[in-house]
Amino acid sequence: MEAAVRDEAVQPDKAQPSAPRSSTADKASNPQTIESDDIARRERSPESKQTASPPTKSMLKRQSLARRRLRFLLRKLATIAVAVIAVVVALMAWNLYNAAPWTRDGSVRVQVANVAPQISGQIKELRVVDNQFVHKGDVLYVIEPFDFRVTLDANRATLQQKIADREVKALQAERRRRLSDLSASTEEKQIYEGNAVQAKAAVDAAQEQVTQAEINLQRTEVRSPVNGVVTNLLLRVGNYAGQGTSNVSIIDTDSYWIDGYFEETRLARLCVGDRAEAKLMGFSSPIIGHIATVTRGISVSNAAAATQGLPNVDPVYTWVRLAQRVPVRIAIDKVPPGVPLVSGLTATVTIRNGQDGEDRTLFQRVRADLEDGLFGLLGGDSARPGCIPKPS
Repeated sequence: MEAAVRDEAVQPDKAQPSAPRSSTADKASNPQTIESDDIARRERSPESKQTASPPTKSMLKRQSLARRRLRFLLRKLATIAVAVIAVVVALMAWNLYNAAPWTRDGSVRVQVANVAPQISGQIKELRVVDNQFVHKGDVLYVIEPFDFRVTLDANRATLQQKIADREVKALQAERRRRLSDLSASTEEKQIYEGNAVQAKAAVDAAQEQVTQAEINLQRTEVRSPVNGVVTNLLLRVGNYAGQGTSNVSIIDTDSYWIDGYFEETRLARLCVGDRAEAKLMGFSSPIIGHIATVTRGISVSNAAAATQGLPNVDPVYTWVRLAQRVPVRIAIDKVPPGVPLVSGLTATVTIRNGQDGEDRTLFQRVRADLEDGLFGLLGGDSARPGCIPKPS
């Protein structure tokens, strides 16, 4: 009986898993139901959602990889561009500050006519004021002419006297020449001819004295030798003007030029005839000109003679050597309206490469500067032969 009870107790336990088997068997008997259950299970699970569309995932990966490559390429290109720009700026800066033909050390220059009277006397009339523009030949001041007029009259009277004496002696010599040797000896004839010649020479001398007196009278009016501006006038009526002593200064307005003091390291880039632009301090419009001449010599301190005429050589030679500056004369071709020419003004002088430098575009100028800068940086000779004529 115990065995029968044990069997009955075990049988219900075995009967429980039989239900799933029957469901599995049912599913096996119905394949459509199995397939729909699998699809529903995959849709509910998150793993099935991630692996739902393998083609879409690979496309996203390729797009992401392409974007990363594009960003990397752009970074490389930006780095290269920055490096190229840095090199270009460095070359232009080196060319500008070490070899480019320009200088801030420039100044406006002019010729000054120092007027001095050719005679001495007291100033009677002053016809100009300070900073007045005068033309060539205008009267500046008048010296008292009374003494010179008296001298002229006296010399004219002396001339008349000499002329009369010449006429008398010429007639005497002519009469003696016509007489026979019995009436007048040869010696007497020669004496009268000599007196006539002396009288003629005295007339010529008197005539020269009259001419000199006339010129001195004209010189009492002191005139301007140039077109220009009277400057630093300190003269006044009543002053005594001494012969050969300058008392009026006139700035010759037709003689302005600009001196640019270029370092010796920049002379290789200068050529006579090159276009030059000079900007005065306080004015933006440049003065246009061209290189006229280049100074061929400057003072050398070691060339000064010392004791016994021996050269005086400085024993100190500094490590840092400053480049010597050589004056270059710039002839002025065009002055912009509103820009005054005043001697002594400071100018920044820039030399253009060639006479047609103003016709170049910005790109052409930058290209030329880069070529010159790179050429000079590599140690090449940037000088243009035949630019500065050799002294004959």
